[in-house]
Amino acid sequence: MTIFKEKVDEEYLTVSEVKTLLEDVEAERAADEERELRYELARAIEHVNRFAHLDPEESRELVEELLELEKVDATTAIKIADLLPQSRDELRAVYAQERYALSGDELDDVLNVVAKYV
Repeated sequence: MTIFKEKVDEEYLTVSEVKTLLEDVEAERAADEERELRYELARAIEHVNRFAHLDPEESRELVEELLELEKVDATTAIKIADLLPQSRDELRAVYAQERYALSGDELDDVLNVVAKYV
């Protein structure tokens, strides 16, 4: 017997936004002595604590500003906000799987937006 689950909603979040959500879960689990932190949850919390560099509001502002650029879609904007690339090579790595490549000027435009938040 197979149990199928229906996807109700999907939303892309930056690592900084996930950090605030996981902090709430961690506080809730800490308040209840009966419930312990599962391994996967503990690893996820450790990951976001290590890699979340911006505040959730700043990361969302960065994503919104990146979306205003021509060749940046929502998923790519989230990746850029999470990674905060500092050079053209780092930014090219984000675009490596896309079907198109950005010109030098387009790369510089994205890097200039990222530089405001670093």
